[in-house]
Parts: sequence; C-alpha cells; structure tokens
Amino acid sequence: MSSESDRYSGMPQASRRDFGKLALNGALGGAALLSSSGTASATLRPIPPGIKIGTGGGRPTPENMQYLKQLGITWLSLGATPETATAEGFLRMREAWEAGGFKIYNIGSGVGPSGSLHNMPEVTLNLPGRDQKIEEYLNYIRYLGKAGIPYSTYAHMGNGIWSSGRLMTARGYEARDGNANSPEWRGHWAGKVYEQPLSHGRVYSKDEIWDNYIYFIRKVVPVAEEAGVRIGIHPDDPPQPVLAGVPRCIFSSFEGYRKALEIANSPNIGMCLCVGCWLEGGPLMGKDVAETIRYFGSRKKLFKVHFRNVSAPLPHFTETMLDDGYYDMYKVMKALVEVNFDGIAIPDHIPAVGSIPGASRQPRGGGQEFRPSPGLAYLIAYMRALLNAANSELKKA
Repeated sequence: MSSESDRYSGMPQASRRDFGKLALNGALGGAALLSSSGTASATLRPIPPGIKIGTGGGRPTPENMQYLKQLGITWLSLGATPETATAEGFLRMREAWEAGGFKIYNIGSGVGPSGSLHNMPEVTLNLPGRDQKIEEYLNYIRYLGKAGIPYSTYAHMGNGIWSSGRLMTARGYEARDGNANSPEWRGHWAGKVYEQPLSHGRVYSKDEIWDNYIYFIRKVVPVAEEAGVRIGIHPDDPPQPVLAGVPRCIFSSFEGYRKALEIANSPNIGMCLCVGCWLEGGPLMGKDVAETIRYFGSRKKLFKVHFRNVSAPLPHFTETMLDDGYYDMYKVMKALVEVNFDGIAIPDHIPAVGSIPGASRQPRGGGQEFRPSPGLAYLIAYMRALLNAANSELKKA
C-alpha cells in the first residue's frame, strides 16, 4: 500500500493540505465544510421550496400526461437516450413537458457517445478510457445546464447493481431479490454482467477507490458550478463492503458520504438518498435513515430521495411495497419535513403489482414504452398520505 504522501503526490499542494485538514478535523471540521459553498462563482438553478413528490414519465405523449395528471404529479425525474442526450435534446424534452404543465427536476442515468455515464468502471477503477468517460460526463452536465435542468443523479459503482433474481413475495407481488449467498448473486449494468470472485481480475484497495473518486470529483465540481447543476450521488446498491474484489468504501456508509462531500466541498455536489439501498446496508451504514436525512438535509446536501423499502438488511433483502418492509417509512417523510427538504422524492424499483403486462417498471424517460402502473399509483398515494400526516404533525408541534 502506498504512503499518504505518495497517494496525493499528483494533487496540487493546496488540495493535499485541505485533505489533511479534513482527516484531522473529523466531524467538527466536516460540519463546517458541508455548510459552506465551494467557490464564490458557484451557481445553482433555482427550484421552488417544498417536497416534490414525483416520478418518471416516459415520453411526453397525451396519454402519459393524462395519467400523471390523474396521479397529481407535477415534477418529473426522467432518463436520457443517445438521441436526446444533447443540450438541444434536453431543451426539447423540457419544453414538451412544460407545455403540458409539468416540470423536469432530473434527467439522470447519463449516456454519452461511449455508452452509460452512470456506474462507470473506467472512472471508479481507473480503467482504460477513464478520461474519455469523464469528458463525456462533463459535457452531459453542460448540456443539462444549457437546457435549464437543475439536477442529475450519478452513481459511482465499479461493477454494477447486484441481485440474485426476482421472487414472489408473501403478499403476492413480484420484486427484486438480493441474496448474497445465492449462486445467482451477480452484478448488472449497461448490458454487462459481473460475477464473483473477481469481477475485474484482481483485488482493488480502498486507497485506489478513494484516489479515483478524488480525481473524478475535482474535474466535475467546476463544471457543475458553472452549469448551475446539482449532482446527487447515489448509494452503492447494495452497500456491501466488498463485492468481487472491489471495495464499496465511499458511498456505502454515512462516514463515507460525509468524507466524500467534504472533499468535493461544493454546494452543487450532494446526496441522492436511495432509502432502499440505505436499508439494505442496515447497521453497516453507521447511521439510521432519519439521522442521515437530518444531517445532510439540514446542510442542504440532500437533493433527491428514492423512496423505497426492503424486507431486511444484507445478507438477504427483498424489495417491498412501502408498507411491507422492515422500516417505518413515516420516519423518512417526517425527517424530510423537519429539514425543509425541497428536492424531489420518487418511488423507485416498483414491485410488479396487478396483472397489466409490463406495469412493474417505473416510466423513466426517453423512448421507453409507458403503461399505467397500479403499483406506481399505490406508492404515490401512500407517499402523499405520509407527507400530509408529517405536515399536520409539524403544525401541531
């Protein structure tokens, strides 16, 4: 393992000193940095206050718009395709949805000429093509800024999202299963499959993963600040300490997030809190979901919430409907209200409910086919009821 001085020998002297101060100051210094802005020139696209319960939307067709209006949806979290992932394409998406009375909060799951710009092994693991991927990602953020999109989600996993398949739950709906002891346990992303024991042929160190993150985020911060775009970093899914030789040592715990956001030190870099992933980690995360919301949310470092529940923490979890998992989701909504969260909260990884073919997937964006989903309608209604209850309780307090 390299020494501390060797590890940061490629960084400017000021950056090395800042990193040393962060390590020494601990939680006290971290809180101060999290509450400060990165640079005087940093900009943020304005968003109105208040919690925005939203969802995906598929394409901006009259049928899709009618269904979303029936659900009371105004704010959307969309995806991109190679055809739409340009400044002009994003602007057309925004204008089409706004003409129907909707607002786009997020265009995530980035895509560039070389493919996915989300969960990029080249970046996380410093593989060939890293600088090309980073430049494509920076252009993606620039395109969002030019189109007036205020936010995008990024994920920093080196070997995909891991699952062991799907199963039928006791309540009778189909959902994703994550059994770390199953022979079917493997990672998937962008058409690639990652398997044990070593997904990339060797064991990586935690130092390498941190160094690669620092290399990436130092390039991202000035572009995000100039574009006015918020970037929320998604937790590792699942947040298992090591998967197939790759440590998940940054976005798999409260302390990892705290340290990573201190290093970024920018008002534009924060958290996309996937509640389901946090619950998959359970005690490994170091802080409860509600505690995490209160810490990062009070510092305006929480930008987006994926509102979902699971049956149990690792080593075996199953995704569930909101009222069918091991965590009380009212605690999540109450914490969001308490910190005056003004980002978007969406249902995520929606289990298959009902008998409509293809209705198990949340509509994301681009050219995906959209079908009305009974599961989506149930979750939106449940979330709105939780929000109403939390607001009522806060008024009485």
